[in-house]
Amino acid sequence: MFAVLMLVPPSAIALAEPACSDIHVNVLDIRNSTGKVACALFESPDGYPIKFVKSATNIAMLEIRDTQARSHFLDIPPGTYALAVIHDENLDGKLATNWLGAPTEGYGFSNGASASMGAPGFDAASFEYDGQDLDLTIRLNY
Repeated sequence: MFAVLMLVPPSAIALAEPACSDIHVNVLDIRNSTGKVACALFESPDGYPIKFVKSATNIAMLEIRDTQARSHFLDIPPGTYALAVIHDENLDGKLATNWLGAPTEGYGFSNGASASMGAPGFDAASFEYDGQDLDLTIRLNY
């Protein structure tokens, strides 16, 4: 076996690194450790951001540690995506609102897209993903 390896050029012996195809999401500015953070990755405007259970490509429910949470979406193909994140303090699976419809739990979107009079559209929150390792930061608003 060693003799065979001696005939192979050194560049071919190097361990092949798997292609990084992961999106890593840091969620910051979480006001407390109550409940969980839901992080939904969408690949189209269909159902974005409200119908995440039916429409999101991937969903992660995250534990909160020191007012932060981290999610890893693995083996994601290249494309256009958008993230919607909520701090589900009461664990009911949706963003709680007051009687006027204003959110009472934290929320955030990729691209720092802001919500005014409703959630931002898919285009405002979308980002291009080239299939390489990507780190994103989402800051929650309350």
